[in-house]
Amino acid sequence: MPILDFHTHAFPDGLAPKAIASLEAGIDWRAETDGTVADLLRHMDAQGVDQAVVANIATKPAQAAPILNWCHQIASDRIIPFASVHPFSPTVSEELEAIIQAGIRGIKIHPMYQQFEADDPAVFPLYEAVRAAGLVVLAHAGYDIAFGPLSTAAPSRFARVLDAFPGLKLVLAHLGGWNAFEEFAQTLLGRDVYIDTALCMDYCPPEVLHRILKNHSQDRILFGTDSPWGKIADQIEYVRNFLISDTAREKIFSGNARALLSL
Repeated sequence: MPILDFHTHAFPDGLAPKAIASLEAGIDWRAETDGTVADLLRHMDAQGVDQAVVANIATKPAQAAPILNWCHQIASDRIIPFASVHPFSPTVSEELEAIIQAGIRGIKIHPMYQQFEADDPAVFPLYEAVRAAGLVVLAHAGYDIAFGPLSTAAPSRFARVLDAFPGLKLVLAHLGGWNAFEEFAQTLLGRDVYIDTALCMDYCPPEVLHRILKNHSQDRILFGTDSPWGKIADQIEYVRNFLISDTAREKIFSGNARALLSL
């Protein structure tokens, strides 16, 4: 069964050691890879993963251009890079146009690291521009272990975004909201939004998972690991144990992602 991991992260070789050390500082979580694309590919090979989306986050407006340049460098038949823009960049329109011209299929946003509220009207021009361009938006959703109780990426906030921007190709990571699974079920279950499976196996209560699998479109669920933070083998086994049909499982492992990305 082909596997496309829709949610991974990596860094340029020279920055990877510092980036991993910085991200690990202060949290009880250790990376499974060394943060490089080469090590990601080694882990993918070991577990039979065919392709992966490598998502980047522009924590400052000035990082958008270097990230796009790196996307050019790592793009291949196996690595599908997602660029990023900062929602409050004064040149966000030009940055999105450069992403489109480069053939990049989507962007990653993270309300905590980029310091914005998902439903802040000041961010609406970005959502509108992305929707008009047909780009995919992979968004961190729910809480984040590095930020404690901060709720800037709450599922209810993204529900308001979908109300304002129907047709937006929005993927909410971590089953729609890490450690906010019940809130996702109450506010977004069954709506036209994609979710990925990254890093939920030890956190989403089984009864909530079963409710999501039963009531959310199985055409809108994507396999993801959040590598280097998630162990790929464990994340694959998690999805293999879902109480769904083999046809639905194949969609989750690769079919839905390939359709969304027009591969």
